[in-house]
Amino acid sequence: MTLPSSPWASVIIPIKDERDNLSPLIASLLKVMDSHEASKSRPYEIIFVDDGSSDGSSDALDRLAAEHACVRVFHFDRNYGKTCALEAGFRQSHGDIIIQIDGDLQQDTEDILKLLPLTNSYDLVCGWRQQRQDGFVKMISSRIANRVRNMFTHDGVHDTGCPLKVFRRPVLERIRLFEGMHRFFPALALMYGFTVTEVPVRHYPRIHGVSKYGMGNRLFKSLYDLIAVRWMQQRVLLYKFRGPAT
Repeated sequence: MTLPSSPWASVIIPIKDERDNLSPLIASLLKVMDSHEASKSRPYEIIFVDDGSSDGSSDALDRLAAEHACVRVFHFDRNYGKTCALEAGFRQSHGDIIIQIDGDLQQDTEDILKLLPLTNSYDLVCGWRQQRQDGFVKMISSRIANRVRNMFTHDGVHDTGCPLKVFRRPVLERIRLFEGMHRFFPALALMYGFTVTEVPVRHYPRIHGVSKYGMGNRLFKSLYDLIAVRWMQQRVLLYKFRGPAT
């Protein structure tokens, strides 16, 4: 008996009230993933984690799962936040490559194809929104948070909050997430000795739905979490064996 191949890639999308974005999102994701050479020999999976949606997104996601064999959906019993949604998606995934993207259509799914080749040389490839298409408050709070974060973490990444990232599986097997830590993936990966790079990607204004972040939870909360990351960097356990065990 021939066993089915494991997915070569898993796309993880946390969803909170994004009903009107789901149909165009899945259409563009299927087109991009089908176009990749690896999809000719191995399957891929698209995992949606419904973070307590109340706008009809839950039913829409179930319909997508029924229509597309590659789509898997997990529903939280209430809203737990983005870190929990990502953590759940990562743990349920099976791909060698893990692709993180948001469900708001502000990222271009075709940019996934720009990031993927760099996983041959890097463990984590981050998108960099050089030309942000957000409101003033959102942009300035992100800019301040990124600058202060880089002063402390020294990760060298310009846009750690960009939702488009591609991981090699060992990165996520090593990192343990706590609330808010999804904002610090590059620093956490570097802390454990993984390699990180970033690539300019496109960014679009939000058309449907509303942003889940403002000045309070984007700037002040991330600066508070920065203290925890700095503490972890100073106390991380790293070691190598001199040779094979005897």
